[in-house]
Parts: sequence; structure tokens; C-alpha cells
Amino acid sequence: MIICAGRNETFQFAETIGVGLVESAINLTRTCLFNKPDYFLFIGSAGSYGEHEIFDIIESKRASNIELGFLTNSAYTPLDNVLESDNKFAKNDTIINSSNYISTNADLCKKFNDYGVGAENMEFFSVLQVAREFEIPVAGIFVVTNYTNENAHEDFMKNHKEAMEKLTKYLVDKNIIK
Repeated sequence: MIICAGRNETFQFAETIGVGLVESAINLTRTCLFNKPDYFLFIGSAGSYGEHEIFDIIESKRASNIELGFLTNSAYTPLDNVLESDNKFAKNDTIINSSNYISTNADLCKKFNDYGVGAENMEFFSVLQVAREFEIPVAGIFVVTNYTNENAHEDFMKNHKEAMEKLTKYLVDKNIIK
């Protein structure tokens, strides 16, 4: 099952699951309870912490839920905050960070790279969490739309249409969709 966030990030060939950690977890859980799929392939946009360029395609099977407070030593969590799928097909080891917030502090965000975290997407951590709970193979394919800096939203909006076209072309070229 190919899934995507929704709202302004939809595809004809993908089911929408909602935006952010909570909406996506609720809707994916509902899907698993009533019509459990054989796999999840999450597709969408990502903001780069600096190592990936605009319009780069990132395949990932690892996600984190690390808040900026972790980077400044002003917060901690007792929860497992990095998850990895057993999926052998995702080619990239980039960890995709998820939060309900879009990061805009470029200097602070560069610290994510020290932990192997290269980009952010609001939903991917909850996708991995639900997939793990229901023992469903999962991977993600992302296109970079912006850097995590003060221009994040403007760049996302400016690059979004072209990025979605590039992501769709990538999926066609990989024979994931026709």
C-alpha cells in the first residue's frame, strides 16, 4: 500500500493518512485493524538538515522522533526514539526525523547530522511505529523540498509542485508505479 500525508501532498496512486504524528498514527492504525495491507510505502517531502540538496530523493527505512530540546540538552525521553524497519529494499541509511513542528533554526539543525539524521518529515516516525506494531514491512521515499532554516516554509511552497513531479517520475522509473 502506497501512502502519503494528505492536504496539499496527495497523489492519485496513494492513500492519504493525515498530517503529523497523531493523525497519521490514528488513520494507519484504523487501516491496519480493518484492512491490514501487506506493506507500507510512505512517499512525501522532506526538509534537509544540510547534507541533502533540494530535489534529492532519499529512500529510508529508519526514522527518529528527536525534538530540538534534545539537541540543546533541555529535554529527554524515556521512549525509544529511533526505529528501523527490516525492509531490505530501501537503499539509504538516512534517518528521517519526525515532529509535529517544522524546524527553522539552521545552526541547531546541523547537529542532527552528528546523529546520522539527515532530513525531516512530519509523519514517517509514526508510520514506522504503526508498521512495527502490526508487523508490516515499511519503507519511505522522500524528495527534499527545502532546508531547515528561516525560509523553510517559503522554499517548501516554492519547490513543492516540482518536487512532487520529480518524486512521481522517480517512482515510475523504479517501476513502483505505472
